Amino acid sequence: MSTLSQVAPGYRARHTLPLRVEAVRQLRRRRTLVMAVVLTALPFVLVAAFAIGGTPEGRDDRISLMDTATASGANLAATALFVSAAFLLVVPVALFCGDTVAAEANWSSLRYLLAAPVPRTRLLVSKLAVALGFSAAAMVLLPLVALAVGTAAYGWGPLRLPTGGELPAGDAVLRLALVVLYIFLSQLVTAALAFWLSTVTDAPLGAVGGAVGLTIVGNVLDAVTALGSWRDFLPAHWQFAWADALQPHMEWGGMVKGVSVSVAYALVLFALAFRGFGRKDVVS
Repeated sequence: MSTLSQVAPGYRARHTLPLRVEAVRQLRRRRTLVMAVVLTALPFVLVAAFAIGGTPEGRDDRISLMDTATASGANLAATALFVSAAFLLVVPVALFCGDTVAAEANWSSLRYLLAAPVPRTRLLVSKLAVALGFSAAAMVLLPLVALAVGTAAYGWGPLRLPTGGELPAGDAVLRLALVVLYIFLSQLVTAALAFWLSTVTDAPLGAVGGAVGLTIVGNVLDAVTALGSWRDFLPAHWQFAWADALQPHMEWGGMVKGVSVSVAYALVLFALAFRGFGRKDVVS
């Protein structure tokens, strides 16, 4: 018989591996719980550190969000994003996107999923959608907890800007939401890299570690000022462009460039993942 519908009446490819089923499977994973605990604990650690160490100060006499961390709950949320955006928030993205397909291969369950039969494109779409959803949830969880903890510790009030002035509390929350959205979009390149590696290896740790490692390499290259304007093509060069959203007059230029670079790389890597997995001989 030439088609699946002839072999199995009632078969619908779009009904295989529902997003709800995949989301529940990933939610029950221990690494999901551990990541949630780490992100939830960070605001408490910051409050404890400020209580022990006193008034926060910037490094090397540079003005930063750290200087105003204890001004309000909104300030603590902004500070939590500031200290975690470069690395801590990279980890859940790499973990959720890099572990998703490679883990199935490592457990020798990938071929059984495809034999269900779950079409390869459907499998990748389901797993990628859930992985990106969990990554977004991780980025929302941190500032939400920080805002609640900061409000309890320092009160509800405007976002005090390190350079002077302040944003009303309502505007500050909207700006912080924009910051979270920007960080998520800027991390799409890490997500795509991890996902692509997950489709070419049976080792989840290799996919996750490879994505994190290459992200670190990008940060190192961005620090090489001799590269000049070539650094504009590095996603890491724009990782703190969201700071322009926390100004009295918001600037969009840096964020637009950062999102453009990240999305461009991500589309290429996602295409490689789908193309390569579609032709891959799955034996595990």
